[in-house]
Amino acid sequence: MTPYRKSPEALSRLTPEQYRVTQQSGTERPGTGEYLDNKEPGIYVDIVSGEPLFASADKFESGCGWPSFTKPIEPAHVNELRDTTHGMVRIEVRSAAGDSHLGHVFPDGPRDRGGLRYCINSASLRFIHRDDMAAEGYEAYLDQVEETR
Repeated sequence: MTPYRKSPEALSRLTPEQYRVTQQSGTERPGTGEYLDNKEPGIYVDIVSGEPLFASADKFESGCGWPSFTKPIEPAHVNELRDTTHGMVRIEVRSAAGDSHLGHVFPDGPRDRGGLRYCINSASLRFIHRDDMAAEGYEAYLDQVEETR
């Protein structure tokens, strides 16, 4: 697989909403994201760079209106930055190689799973079903994708 990176070609394939969210630090409206109710087994990768970000096994229903995860699949692929916009102090989450805005992380996730809630915009993600992971070069992450219950 090629190294993960942001390319002009990848940016040209984004929808206006994907571009607004990933490149202009936008936020999709709550409850509207494509992956909010996705319960299929697989991984979520950066829509721009393809770097693996989150696994279906770490997704949970938080009720916040965006897909929520307890942890990144590969912590090195996720940068956390202090965000003081909108009159609040939050921790912004961006992909490391693609520098895509993903969402924010909050300390109110399930306590028994680390206590974090990665609140992520569907528009910044591409879902790869478990059955397609090997063909797309993500076989190394198959052990982190379990059957959903």
